Amino acid sequence: MRNAAVKMPWYPDSMNETVSILGGGLAGSEAALTLAKRGIPVRLIEMRPDVQTPVHHTGDLAELVCSNSLKSMREDSAPGMLKSELAQLGSAVLEAAERTRVPAGGAFAVDRRQFSSVVTAAVEGDPRIELVRAEATDIASVAAGAAAVVLATGPLTSASLASDIARITGSDALAFYDAAAPIVMADSIDREKVFSQSRYEDAGAPGDYLNAPFSKGEYERFVEELVAAERVIAKEFETKELFQACQPIEEIARKGTDAPRFGCLKPVGLTDPRTGMRPWAALQLRAEDRAAQSYNLVGFQTNLTFPEQKRVFRLIPGLERAEFARYGVMHRNTFIDAPRVIDRTGRIVTDGARKSARPLFVAGQLAGTEGYCEAIRSGLNVAVSVFCLLEGRDVPPLPSETAFGALLDYATSAETKDYQPMHVNFGIMPPLAHPIKNKRERYQAYAKRGEAALQSYRRKLEEIGFYVCSGG
Repeated sequence: MRNAAVKMPWYPDSMNETVSILGGGLAGSEAALTLAKRGIPVRLIEMRPDVQTPVHHTGDLAELVCSNSLKSMREDSAPGMLKSELAQLGSAVLEAAERTRVPAGGAFAVDRRQFSSVVTAAVEGDPRIELVRAEATDIASVAAGAAAVVLATGPLTSASLASDIARITGSDALAFYDAAAPIVMADSIDREKVFSQSRYEDAGAPGDYLNAPFSKGEYERFVEELVAAERVIAKEFETKELFQACQPIEEIARKGTDAPRFGCLKPVGLTDPRTGMRPWAALQLRAEDRAAQSYNLVGFQTNLTFPEQKRVFRLIPGLERAEFARYGVMHRNTFIDAPRVIDRTGRIVTDGARKSARPLFVAGQLAGTEGYCEAIRSGLNVAVSVFCLLEGRDVPPLPSETAFGALLDYATSAETKDYQPMHVNFGIMPPLAHPIKNKRERYQAYAKRGEAALQSYRRKLEEIGFYVCSGG
């Protein structure tokens, strides 16, 4: 149940045991430092530098392999709300980011080498953390003698460990590539151009989809720009398996101008109420949440760069001013089917996990939280859960009105179908009690509501002994 405390089974002897954390990335480092700060011994297992990945370059913990930006600092943005949560909950990794921050306008950017070095020094300097440099190939070996196990091995989890995770979660609940279509905010869609209808439904009847109809000329221009657009250069380790499983829309278009029109842009079964005729082609948009605050571009898996997605997809009728809650991505990314595998505490709840000798938790990108700060916050969230487990207390409910609470709802709801990694955004936030049309005012209202919810949550944490420093 959302916003309800989660009861945790108590292991009376757990405080005499160590928590094993697999993976020294952002989530694993945050979980280790958070637990150690509260007197809980941790064994942090990281395979680098002995075993490297195709994207890492050092053996430092919390290495940033893509951008050095932690996104916007605006308090009335979803990323800004998330950073405020991290600061007020005393995130150790965010503190390292503050110490290594570099000028970046309205964004929060860090010196990536200094940042990783500071996190590594914090872990190595904590007497309660044992840093083990070795590859974990199975869970049972690290669970021996541990009070709990946290899996935080990220999107490039080794093949042997991934196989063992699949044994526990079920092979169908573990994905090995990310093929997510873009998501746009509902209020940025031009409702004068799109229409609501399901296929073969009478025109004008309320349908489950929004449809963006193309004329012949609009369609041909769109396909021309789609084929010519700049793509992300795929790395060798993420090409073959990915593209056999799910073709990007631009690759389909390369097979012939009409190929998308006989695929995800097929207009069959649709009637444009403005013309009374079937459109030349049509994109269907599916609501991403029950409140229909954001919509998924159905079938639009893509390997275009983010700027090109914004430019080309805005050529779709009705999306000329589209605001993207998430851009499409296609790359190697091991992650679990979170809605079917974990609860809001981050604990694995499958039959395979119940047979495990120790409680198992998942944090970071392995759980499908997309983004640097999301990974940090996921590590902190799991640390709270493990703390409660060892103390024999119920986990205080994280309000859905907070940025990460809304993400947890999305990632653990049975209503979330075809789960793909997601970052915090206002498209998944619970609607306001009183709708606000002005976007800036609405976002400010989200932030104000989230701040109040976070303060209530923080007080509940302190009531159970999970104290945080004032102001972070």
